Amino acid sequence: MLTEQKIKILSVNISTKKGTVKLPVEKIVLNDLGVEGDAHAGEWHRQISLLGIESFNRFKEMARRDINFGEFAENITTQGIELVNTKPGDRFIGTDLDLEVTQIGKACHGDSCAIYREVGNCVMPKEGIFCRVLRHGMLKAGDELTFHPKIYKIQVITLSDRASRGVYEDKSGPEVVRLISEYFDTLKWQFTVESTIIPDDEELLRVNLAKAKEENYDLLITTGGTGIGPRDITPDVARQMIDKEIPGIMEMIRVKYGSEKPNALLSRSVAGIMGETFVYTLPGSVKAVKEYMEEITKTLKHLFIMRMGIDGH
Repeated sequence: MLTEQKIKILSVNISTKKGTVKLPVEKIVLNDLGVEGDAHAGEWHRQISLLGIESFNRFKEMARRDINFGEFAENITTQGIELVNTKPGDRFIGTDLDLEVTQIGKACHGDSCAIYREVGNCVMPKEGIFCRVLRHGMLKAGDELTFHPKIYKIQVITLSDRASRGVYEDKSGPEVVRLISEYFDTLKWQFTVESTIIPDDEELLRVNLAKAKEENYDLLITTGGTGIGPRDITPDVARQMIDKEIPGIMEMIRVKYGSEKPNALLSRSVAGIMGETFVYTLPGSVKAVKEYMEEITKTLKHLFIMRMGIDGH
């Protein structure tokens, strides 16, 4: 996994027409639309393209010639890290500049790409990345930017009167932690995960949810309290605090498992987004946690992209 580190700018490049190579210039000015004067600037998430010299060097052997900066239509040529290993949400920050990674690679345009017409292949769709401008500034060859990886913040809350008193060992919370950790490890996305056990107390849950929202946690998963018992309050509190409910995922899970085991239909689990925090309320059994997490993790990456305001379809 990539860590915070400096990268060097080897070249900055502009083209005034799409589908053509970009030419090195002395400096580029970055504004709300991307690179001022560049054909790819606009109100979208792929405002700026970056490619590392590490990718250049691998492609040289295939092209059997030196590749000039800008030939892959990249705005910024870098040195220092394998850009293809970055992820959406990572940042490149300079003294007066802030760029956010929005996409890794792209569809190859084939014959509409100058380098592809010559060589029959192109490295940009595989190893180039795209960013949008968060803070305006100027950039030139020789400058340095600091790479800051996005570190996802996750909280797991077990609601159980008895587990909170130590009457029995909480097993569903640790299972959520294990499964969500495996998921982020598979993506190779950096993350931190915290877990806590609280009683089935409405006010205490509300405080924990509010804290997660205030501190911009990316994901909060609760386990327990989704039934119809007098102390089962988790979905009720969560539904009051989320800004937008995401009903489909829980409906699908209930139908999938309830078709064979009708008791699964009795779960009142909800999902939604609260500020910048995705919230999922899971039942309290380890078996149910495994079933729910198997389905939830199928859509998480897409949700994180959507949260950034990016159309990932």
